[in-house]
Amino acid sequence: MSTPTYAHGRYSGDGSHLFWLAFRTGLLTILTLGIYRFWAKTRVRRYIWSSVLLDDSRFEYTGTGLEKFLGFLMAVVFLAIYLGVVQIVLFYFGLTLFREPDSPEDIVAQVVAGYVTVLSVVPFLFFAIYRARRYRMARTRWRGIRFGMDKAAGGYALRAMGYWLLTILSLGLLLPLQTFRLEKYMVDRTWFGDARFHQGGRWTALYRRMLHIFIGLAILLAAVIGAALSADNTAFLVLPFVATPVGLVWLAVGFISFRVQSFAYLAQNTTLGGTVAFDARPSTPKVILTWIHGSLLVGLVISIIVAILGGAGAIVFGGVLSMAEGDPGGGTIAATVVLAVMGYVLVLVGGDAGALVAITQPILRHYVETTTLINLPALADIQQRAADPGADAEGFADALDVGGAF
Repeated sequence: MSTPTYAHGRYSGDGSHLFWLAFRTGLLTILTLGIYRFWAKTRVRRYIWSSVLLDDSRFEYTGTGLEKFLGFLMAVVFLAIYLGVVQIVLFYFGLTLFREPDSPEDIVAQVVAGYVTVLSVVPFLFFAIYRARRYRMARTRWRGIRFGMDKAAGGYALRAMGYWLLTILSLGLLLPLQTFRLEKYMVDRTWFGDARFHQGGRWTALYRRMLHIFIGLAILLAAVIGAALSADNTAFLVLPFVATPVGLVWLAVGFISFRVQSFAYLAQNTTLGGTVAFDARPSTPKVILTWIHGSLLVGLVISIIVAILGGAGAIVFGGVLSMAEGDPGGGTIAATVVLAVMGYVLVLVGGDAGALVAITQPILRHYVETTTLINLPALADIQQRAADPGADAEGFADALDVGGAF
């Protein structure tokens, strides 16, 4: 029997199991004042990674909550010292955030200090994005072989700032260049065992994936023109009222379409070791409809639960008031507040877990099941790679709240 050439992705995750896992770990995160979130994210990742199969082999996540927690502490200490130095430099030049402004000049100086402080953190945002991905790669295995990435977070941060600046100055026209070059920088430094990934293709090819963005912008431009013409002819007033919401919705759909289809193009032009290729066919309508359906479902369930809890609370509190002849004691009020807070926490944690199950997991399933690996036999020549150290794990990503939900 000949060896199969293709390996199709499959996702085996169960919604109820993931919900209760996310719900339990979410409650523990609240009860520990956020400390358990590093272990919570790790447990959710392990479940999701193990639910992804390629050639009937499951992926494995080997990261630990302790690694993430210690990395977070290291990043917080570093950022605190760094921002302290920034404030000292600003104070030297007469700029500070920590002084009540006494004049318009002081207000301007405070605004400038605020912008400088925010911009000084931007390099670490991009640094964190690369480090977070490198950590996930280093802690991911498939067929027992480790993934990995080169140490190049500094170079990525510099390039990301440059490409983002170009995109802003070009009013978004160079978004394909930014998307392609930054992804290529990371892909070309990613390994599976001793085989390196390579990102092929052309950045100009991504302009085709921006079609709906351009349509949305054209509709919004028509709205602006209609508003200008309505000064002389009120018949044009209907144009901005109709075109503005349509253009905004179309533009939002366009950005989603760009992300989905650019992922497909980049995946289709990625190779591993020069012999293994990939194919990805995600559907933009499927992703959008899944998001809409999941959001409506989660919103409906939360509304019903809030209504039930609110009604029950009103009945209980009303009964207590009548028993106390309209003058409840401090203990009764405190108990009511505690019950209200508990209800809010349960709804908050349940909503996050529901969104993970009803939105994130179905979209992930769609991406996985529309991805194919080509030339499976070539994987037999790939050898194991040495383990990468944890370093700061995802410390900067957690401290700056970037890098994805799981």
